[in-house]
Amino acid sequence: MKKIIIIFALLLTISLWADELPKIEYDKLQVGAEETLEVMTWNLQNFPKSEFTIDYAANVINAVDADIIGLQEMESDSAFFCLLKQLNDLDKHNWSGYRANRNYWKQELAFIYKTDLIGVDKIYEIFYGDHKPFPRSPLVIEFTYAEHDIIIINNHLKAMPGLKNEVRRRDAVKKLDEYIIGEHPDANVIVLGDLNDTLTDAAEQNVFTTFLDKPKEYKFVDLEIANNDSADWSYPYWKYRGHIDHILISNELYDEFNNADNFVKVITIDKFMEGGGDARYKYITDHRPVTIKLKFPEVIKK
Repeated sequence: MKKIIIIFALLLTISLWADELPKIEYDKLQVGAEETLEVMTWNLQNFPKSEFTIDYAANVINAVDADIIGLQEMESDSAFFCLLKQLNDLDKHNWSGYRANRNYWKQELAFIYKTDLIGVDKIYEIFYGDHKPFPRSPLVIEFTYAEHDIIIINNHLKAMPGLKNEVRRRDAVKKLDEYIIGEHPDANVIVLGDLNDTLTDAAEQNVFTTFLDKPKEYKFVDLEIANNDSADWSYPYWKYRGHIDHILISNELYDEFNNADNFVKVITIDKFMEGGGDARYKYITDHRPVTIKLKFPEVIKK
């Protein structure tokens, strides 16, 4: 009898929590479409930040309907696999993923993806041990989507202002450029992640100059968002407020991006969540996701 009472009490507590938790209008978050590839980057701060983070994150990802996602700050391995399980319970697509596990501070990078759409060839880290430019080793995934070979490089660059940290980010960008030129010169390459700096600084202070000075080779698809003071930036907090989560594409993907159906968008969860940004910060993460939509020729419907 005592066990029954305890179980009932626990269920009642969970039910009360569910009633009191901020609700999200998930239907307002959708980006995914049947004939396009959606790629997303999202820093899930110290994942899981709260006991409700896994459920919230799974429902947000399911609502956005991206096909492959680069994640940052995935501290817990067990929580990562719980997230995948939740997604498989919610979605008609089958989800799988990979979380790196060699970062001293457990600030791991990860990928999750729909296995019926994304055919993974391999996932690996680069610049491991090169801690000064890369406190978290970039995580690379090579995959096929509708018979197109694509490479995504997931990053979490050094945080915080200051000249020393800016130099570390600038060096990381130079090394990423050299890596792409040396290893994948003609590939469909996407560089994404929490890059911890803005795209709009003057050239002498801009850590992304290496990429920005090569418009025929690279494009930050979210540059227009960064240039708009009233835009929905990825990191909206007053002290370090700015657009610091980015998506870069190589010129091999310009045609797939430059058409009327495609776009890049910050997913403003807090605009559709009770309690706004404070609630998102408390229960989920301090960052908003950024998503790109690409259309490839002769894509089979999802």
